[in-house]
Amino acid sequence: MIIFSTKGNSNSGQLNYSHFHMTNGYNNVSFKKLFYKMLIRSKVIVVMLCLLSAGLVYGQGGTTLAEEYYKTGEFEKAANEYAKLLKTDVTWIRLTRYITSLQKTNKIEDALKYLKKQQRSDEANRAYYELLSGQLATQQGDTTQAQAQYAAALQSSKASIAKLEKLATAFTEVGETRWAVRTLETAREVSKDPTSYSEDLMALYRSTGQTEKAIDEIITTSKQTDKKETVLAALQGFINTKDEPLVEKALYTKIQLEPNELAYNELLIWYFVQKQKFSRALLQEKATDKRMKLNGSRVYDLGMLAMNNKEYKAAADAFEYVTTTYPQGQLYPFARRLVINAREEQVKNTYPIDKLEIRKLIADYQRMLQEIGTNVKTLEALRSTANLYGNYLDSKDTALTVLDLAIDLGKADKNFVDRCKLDKGDIYLLKGEPWESTLLYSQVEKSQKEELLGYEAKLKNAKLHYYKGNFSVAKDLLDVLKLATSREIANDAEQLSLLIVDNTGMDSTEAAMRWYADTELLLLQNKTDEAVDNLNRMLTKYGDHSIADEVLWLRANTYMKQGKNAEALEDLKQIVNKYPNDILGDDALFTQGKIYDERLKDKAAAMEAFQKVLTKYPGSIYGAEARKRYRALRGDTVN
Repeated sequence: MIIFSTKGNSNSGQLNYSHFHMTNGYNNVSFKKLFYKMLIRSKVIVVMLCLLSAGLVYGQGGTTLAEEYYKTGEFEKAANEYAKLLKTDVTWIRLTRYITSLQKTNKIEDALKYLKKQQRSDEANRAYYELLSGQLATQQGDTTQAQAQYAAALQSSKASIAKLEKLATAFTEVGETRWAVRTLETAREVSKDPTSYSEDLMALYRSTGQTEKAIDEIITTSKQTDKKETVLAALQGFINTKDEPLVEKALYTKIQLEPNELAYNELLIWYFVQKQKFSRALLQEKATDKRMKLNGSRVYDLGMLAMNNKEYKAAADAFEYVTTTYPQGQLYPFARRLVINAREEQVKNTYPIDKLEIRKLIADYQRMLQEIGTNVKTLEALRSTANLYGNYLDSKDTALTVLDLAIDLGKADKNFVDRCKLDKGDIYLLKGEPWESTLLYSQVEKSQKEELLGYEAKLKNAKLHYYKGNFSVAKDLLDVLKLATSREIANDAEQLSLLIVDNTGMDSTEAAMRWYADTELLLLQNKTDEAVDNLNRMLTKYGDHSIADEVLWLRANTYMKQGKNAEALEDLKQIVNKYPNDILGDDALFTQGKIYDERLKDKAAAMEAFQKVLTKYPGSIYGAEARKRYRALRGDTVN
């Protein structure tokens, strides 16, 4: 065994003889021979390592030196250094910087000679030389020569996809994007893959103003499932622009050419949804469902989306299609309930409420329950039936009986039971039995602690204290709820808390606030005539109170529910004229626009109201919606 060390020797490249030790029968002569052989070998290795290291440093130093000269504007020195480097290794960046350096030092002729010479001698990089020759020609105003050189560069690269890709990048870098497009189109032809380079071509087509080609490329790319998000983002960029009509046209063209390509149908449906054209989306979805035999699942999903966007007619039509087309399908019981539910929302949001339509809805629910039976899939129908009885037909005891039945049948589902308990609490409040209500709300609070239903129950309890005139207790609960996870609940809590703060303390009895709370309870109980009478008397007595604008706002909304549009507009105009800088100013103006637009079909008046929202309240939360509605009324293409 040989043990050695270099420790203690100042020359780290030499082995230290004194640290060798012999074992296992080596004599001194043998040992010396072995030692000197090893010493010679080690010196050779050291010399080789030094030479290699020096070569690497020189190469790196040369590149670094050229870059430093280039960056500091010492172009003559940079040209000299890049000339040396290009003799051993040609890269695009070295080449462009070399030619640029020659240009900067007024050696354009040298640049041209170099490029011409290299075109003949360096076949591998010929396209680069031709491209740069074209660029020089462009700079000298010779567009014919420039185009010829660019075409030559493209021709030189056709044999290799890799060369075409590099050439496309080079064209892009020098600002010749149209030639970059032609190069990638050629690469696509050579590769025989009609979807290759799709993202690059999307961007290039758009940057060169080839809008129709850009849209066509985007739509074609949708066939690649992993590019879905990219495609939607790209198409979104055309929506709400003058080029938007081209999107729909291109989609229809693609579908006609490839009717069985699901991706194109999906894009057209997505486009209609973006435009809030749910009826047209539904027509397309039905056609796709029949052609692709999708069992109604996508139509059902579109119905749910329409419901969430309050497009109740389209939602009802979607669910109706599922029930009639797939009566034996898994989605049937859900769609059967939802078609009635969608119609219910239509009825409830059409003022004044038609009680005959309410009775028809209840009859529909009852027929559905007889047909399918009362089970987990139809329990929500019982809740809907109960709430229709209690809230619209004043049949509160019937409503409570139906809810008790629902609780008994759905006792295995805690969330369903708790929702029914909240409904029962609301019905008891309508009956004038608030203690029963608070008991039920508190049960749900405890059962659903830190859950959304629990927060909803806490909000109902806070409102109950508000209706009873316990404003300090209500405000304490509301302040907690302002931190709720649900934005809707937090906003409701914030608004009610502000109402209490703004309108209590002006008089020691808080009489105006109590009267207002009593009126809100009457409205909750659908006693609209009594509520309006209260509001009229409040305005007479408290016309100068801080609550006056709130009274006008509540009366306007009540008139709207009664279908009294002229009276509602009068109150809204009073708010804008008398209290323009208060919190309800922009609400009142925006609501005027909606009445003119949706109910009275007065286009000019609606446009005027929406425009005033934008000019008088530039920071309003209604700004974006007002602008959208104004542009739609003006005839612009809007999203």
